[in-house]
Amino acid sequence: MRRIDFVTLRLFVAIADERSLTRAAEREHLALAAVSKRVSDLEGQLGVSLLYRQPKGVELTPAGHALLHHARNLLDNLQQLDADLSEFSQGVKGHVRIHANTSAVIEFLPEDLSVFARRHPEVKIDLEERVSSDTLRALREGLTDIGIFAGHMPAEDLQVFNYREDRLVLVTPREHPLAARDRIALGDAIGFDFIGLQQDASLHALLQQSAQQMGTPLRLRIQVRSFEAICRMIHTGMGVGVLPEQVVRNYLPALDVAIVPLSDPWARRELKIGVRNLDSLSVTARQMLEYLTAREGRGPETAG
Repeated sequence: MRRIDFVTLRLFVAIADERSLTRAAEREHLALAAVSKRVSDLEGQLGVSLLYRQPKGVELTPAGHALLHHARNLLDNLQQLDADLSEFSQGVKGHVRIHANTSAVIEFLPEDLSVFARRHPEVKIDLEERVSSDTLRALREGLTDIGIFAGHMPAEDLQVFNYREDRLVLVTPREHPLAARDRIALGDAIGFDFIGLQQDASLHALLQQSAQQMGTPLRLRIQVRSFEAICRMIHTGMGVGVLPEQVVRNYLPALDVAIVPLSDPWARRELKIGVRNLDSLSVTARQMLEYLTAREGRGPETAG
């Protein structure tokens, strides 16, 4: 395996795409004899047959399909590596990866990251929107440098810092019986049909837990994958929902919905920033963490 090179892998992918040694040789600008030898050598190194030779071309064996899967991934990763390194040659001097839940991405990060980017134009920022559970998993597996997630999610094995607070509100159609209320507890709305997020969303888990504590399950009529989809379903009268207030206000001008503040204590929700190991962060990631936690005087909550 140590002697397999990227030229041979690229050639094998071409053979799989073209189903022909001749066409693969033309595509990779190699002599047909050289292609045949590379394939034979590769099969010898691996100890398996990779191709079925047929009169009108070739087909992959099961081992060939397995190699193709890994070869494509390796070549894609090589291409991404080349792209990332080329950015450093063009002036990029740092790279930080952030996974964040939808609330943070919509409500706070656009402004925060734009300010950081203006101060540090040489830093590349990779931001991925993920539900809180996926963000925490990415932190634990080392797939992201910084994670932002809902504060009620268990994260005792990570180093956690305060980030922001948001307020959850009940969203109803404009003519709904609850729309005129000044304030409401979830228990007063639980008898109505709800539009909610998918099962793995932290907000969904929070609402389900609160409903279970009251002994009455939520009447989830529809589950969708975005805040915008919830708002649009409510706009059409399909039900009510619980969302971060600032998120709803972003959509209000285009939608016929009403906002009713929730009186439940959990409706004021904290967003947290987590890292796996503060000491192992790159200089760039540490700069980002310090910037995000210092905004408006926010400091570290724990370091355990």
